[in-house]
Amino acid sequence: MNNIAIIIPTRLAAKRFPNKPLARIDNVPMIIHVLNRAKESNVGEVFVATPDKKIFDIVNNNGGNAILTKTNHLSGSDRVYEVFSKKLKNNVNLIINLQGDMPNIKPSTISKLVKLMKNNNCDIGTLASPIKNKDEILNPNIVKVHIDQTLKIDSFLEAKDFFRNKKNLIKEKIYHHLGIYIFTKDALTRYVSLERSKLEIERNLEQMRAMDNNMRIKVGLTDSMPLSVDTEADLEKVKKEMDRKL
Repeated sequence: MNNIAIIIPTRLAAKRFPNKPLARIDNVPMIIHVLNRAKESNVGEVFVATPDKKIFDIVNNNGGNAILTKTNHLSGSDRVYEVFSKKLKNNVNLIINLQGDMPNIKPSTISKLVKLMKNNNCDIGTLASPIKNKDEILNPNIVKVHIDQTLKIDSFLEAKDFFRNKKNLIKEKIYHHLGIYIFTKDALTRYVSLERSKLEIERNLEQMRAMDNNMRIKVGLTDSMPLSVDTEADLEKVKKEMDRKL
């Protein structure tokens, strides 16, 4: 059986929404909501990787395990690797990079990705949900993934591309990409050894580094769509969504 760790990379200096990990939902910092959903998945030990002492203290004071990292990482996955290499290198085979801005992700969504990854041969696994309307297609804050075939509930299919803005979408199989990845330990080690790729920089999408270096990323389907908080408007949407479920 594979040993698994969930590592949540987060920092205060996000360009579009500074300090968003500390934004409160139901009077609880967003990063604590994400931490709790990760714990509830029961797939493995959970860590928060951050360069910020303020986040470090809040996580540890709320029953989490935060690790202080360097400030100059180029992507969340690079930050994840620092924790993996310092704390976990000989103890885990699969590493989940869970973005710290999805406070309403379902624990079952995380455990589904683990199940798919254990039964398939690829470097990286991730998840997507159906696109509900044209606004999602046009919104550059929503990352899309292109797949050759239709995703079904038990599918795990190879990704062809990831993008924020793209034309000529008619008849293509396009889905809403979720900010969660599962790496084999060898894939994570290889990923961080690679230089940032042209498309990674142009699109501001860290997964393009893997795609541009022929690493295999497979995508599974989830029927739930956790809301990614990139702006203050997104925060208001997720607050309303989570209030409805309370």
